[in-house]
Amino acid sequence: MILILASLSSAILYLTAGAIQAASLSGKSPTRRPLVIMLGSGAVVLHSLAVYLTLHPGNGIQLGLLPVSSLIAWLVAGLVLLSCLRKPLESLFVGVFPMAAIAVFLASIGLTTAPPQQYNGGEIAHILTSILAYSIFAIAALQALVLARQDHELKHHHIRGIIRTLPPLQLMEQLLFEMVWLGVILLSISLLTGLLFLEDIFSQHLVHKTALSLAAWGIYATLLWGRSQRGWRGTTAIQWVLGGFVFLMLAYYGSKLALELVITAP
Repeated sequence: MILILASLSSAILYLTAGAIQAASLSGKSPTRRPLVIMLGSGAVVLHSLAVYLTLHPGNGIQLGLLPVSSLIAWLVAGLVLLSCLRKPLESLFVGVFPMAAIAVFLASIGLTTAPPQQYNGGEIAHILTSILAYSIFAIAALQALVLARQDHELKHHHIRGIIRTLPPLQLMEQLLFEMVWLGVILLSISLLTGLLFLEDIFSQHLVHKTALSLAAWGIYATLLWGRSQRGWRGTTAIQWVLGGFVFLMLAYYGSKLALELVITAP
C-alpha cells in the first residue's frame, strides 16, 4: 500500500511539474522555475521511497526490467534537478518528468519475471556504475534532441517559443560534451568492474550486452576524439550521441527482455 501511494503521488507531482514547465517554455504562462523545482524535488523524494521498496522486496535485490527502469528514471530526474541549480537544463524537465512518472507507476504494479537475487560487493559496484552511466547518457540523449531542435530552428531563423528560452547554442553544446565525458568515465568503470567481478558471462547470457556496451563506448570515445582532433560539433555530434545511446538501449533493454521474456519462458 505504501508503495502504491508513494508511486502515484510521485507520478502526479512529476506530471504537474512537467506540465507547468511545458506551459512556461511555450510562452503560455510565465516562468515558474521555483515551483517546478519544488514539485520535481517532492516527486523525486517520493520516487526514492518507491524505488527502495521496489528493489528490496525482502529476500534480495529485485533488478527486473521495470524496477531498474524506475531506478534509472529516478536517477535521471534527480541528476537533472541537481544540475539545473548551476546549469540551464530546465528545458529537459518536459521530457524527464513524464518519463519518470510512467516508470515509477509501472514499477509499482509489480509486473516482473526476474526473481530477487543476492549480489556481492563487486557485482553491486558494476551494477551501480552501469546504471549511473546509462542515466548520464540518457540525459545526454535528451540534451542532444533539444540541441538538434534548437540548431534547426536557428538555421531557419525561427526564434520563438521554446527556442527563445534556451541558453546560447554554444553553451548547450558544451553541456552536452560534459555529459558525454562523465558518461564515458562511468561506462569505462562499469566495463572494467564487469570484467573483474562477473564470472562466466557466457552462461549468464551477457555476451551480447557486453558487446553492445563496448560498441557504445567505442562510439562515444570516437566522438570525443573527433571533437578534440577534428572539431566535431552540431549535427555530427548529435548523431554520434544518439547513435551511442541506441546501442546502450539495446544492451540493457534487449538483454532484459531476452532474460525475462524469452529465456525464462516455460
